[in-house]
Amino acid sequence: MSTWGRTVGDFVVSRISRLYPAYWAAIAFTAAVVSLCPEIRRIDRWGDVLVNLSMMQGGLHVKHLDDAYWTLFVELKFYALFALVVLRGVSYRSCLLFCGFWTAAGVMAPTTGSGLLDFFAIPQFAPYFVAGIAFYLMHRFRQSVLLWVIVVLQFLLAQNYVEARIDSNVDHAANAWPARLIITLAFAAMAAIALGACDRLRWRWLRTAGGVTYPLYLIHMIAGLTVIHHFRDRFPALPLAGGVTVAMITAAWLIQRYVERPATRLLRCGLRQGLEDVRRAGFPETRAPAPHPSVPRQPGPPAEERVKSSL
Repeated sequence: MSTWGRTVGDFVVSRISRLYPAYWAAIAFTAAVVSLCPEIRRIDRWGDVLVNLSMMQGGLHVKHLDDAYWTLFVELKFYALFALVVLRGVSYRSCLLFCGFWTAAGVMAPTTGSGLLDFFAIPQFAPYFVAGIAFYLMHRFRQSVLLWVIVVLQFLLAQNYVEARIDSNVDHAANAWPARLIITLAFAAMAAIALGACDRLRWRWLRTAGGVTYPLYLIHMIAGLTVIHHFRDRFPALPLAGGVTVAMITAAWLIQRYVERPATRLLRCGLRQGLEDVRRAGFPETRAPAPHPSVPRQPGPPAEERVKSSL
């Protein structure tokens, strides 16, 4: 959705301006909390905090300031891979080819012993990205047997890593069925959105809630656990957990409203100006063939014709 009808430069600007402003604010927030109350996490090297600002610490084996940040480096690798599709031109056909090649790479990576292939194929998490692409194609065009085959295959491949992820994140033996149930519900929710079952949900507060989710994700873990640990002997468990939850949501809203929104506009304008300078210097980019539609969901015969033409 972020690449349809856009250049690689447009895609890079979109992703940088979307991810980094809230992330930088979250690092400042978490570093302040940890510095004031170094109870469950200490900052031993401020140089590591500076490296965290790049969002690339996962590739350098530098410790995350907040353990939740591990997903962001995985996301950056996905963007790097999909930029290859953008260079070729984003279409129904190119997205399907990308899904096929990435699935094959993810299946081969564990057995080839190639660290480079494993690094970019991300076999543990590739199924969720590939399924997401298939769901978006359903949403933009229409569902098909081929797209459902892709989704079901990714759901099955994701099951291979459930036990390993539990073992690496839980200190005691835990049943796998809750994790499998959560994954199943997530796929079902994405399917409902892709097929239009949620199109009638137009509540105004959803936009605010959606805007808060990213900064909340960035600040909730280490900062939240630190506050809970600090006040655990002064307040009952449920009121403390509820109060910290409200405090984290409020902090996330403040970051989104007063830091992320204005900083995103400034960063986007600056990056776009840089791209314009590159284009004027004589390095034109290849633009994807299909324009970005104002309404992404396009059911009916016109969409079918577009699918046939792209194939």
